[in-house]
Amino acid sequence: MKILFLEDDDVLLKDLVQALEEAKHSVTTCKSGQAAIYLAGSRDYHVLIFDRMVDGIDGLNALRILRSKGVRTPALFLTAMTGVDDRVDGLEAGADDYLAKPFAVRELLARVMALGRRGQYGEASASLVVGDIEIDRLKRSVTRAGIPVLLQVQEFKLLEYLMLHAGQVVTRSMLLEGVWSYHFDVRTNIVESHMSRLRAKLCANGSPDPIQTLRRIGYRFETGQP
Repeated sequence: MKILFLEDDDVLLKDLVQALEEAKHSVTTCKSGQAAIYLAGSRDYHVLIFDRMVDGIDGLNALRILRSKGVRTPALFLTAMTGVDDRVDGLEAGADDYLAKPFAVRELLARVMALGRRGQYGEASASLVVGDIEIDRLKRSVTRAGIPVLLQVQEFKLLEYLMLHAGQVVTRSMLLEGVWSYHFDVRTNIVESHMSRLRAKLCANGSPDPIQTLRRIGYRFETGQP
């Protein structure tokens, strides 16, 4: 796979690039957010690996800018900023995964492979349609009955996950892992608050709510017109 690696620690960068190349990946490196924005926006990569704390435009804002430009390459934050709020900020900026330093190189390689597979799956299924709701996964756009619905990055990912599992019950834990890449239950209302905003936007024109709440169980996205 082709990987773009944003990191300004020369020692760490050298070691990780060697490990990635030994795993048969092709790695392009850069040390500033400005360079990452240019490279990711002008060339095709399978995975982005960004450190958050770099000079100039930091990794967090670099990814925000790329997502606003429609770049949807799966992205992993690799950082020493490990607090829950830091993780939430990273995922809200459009990251698909978040790995805290220090870490095992084997885990990084496994996560990179998982993100690469996710990107390939997304390319194979660019459009999703359930009832009168359609999302374009390449353009990250949503319409309902032909009317555009403007969503933030995590709202889009939440809707995408629900539509991929339309007709199925999804639990809070499933959403935390599938949308926010949390493999543990964070003690926040992140799922509930995003679900509320998503529902409001999908129903803004008086359309019925396609998301059913199953008390103490989870949610189900309806497969057809209510």
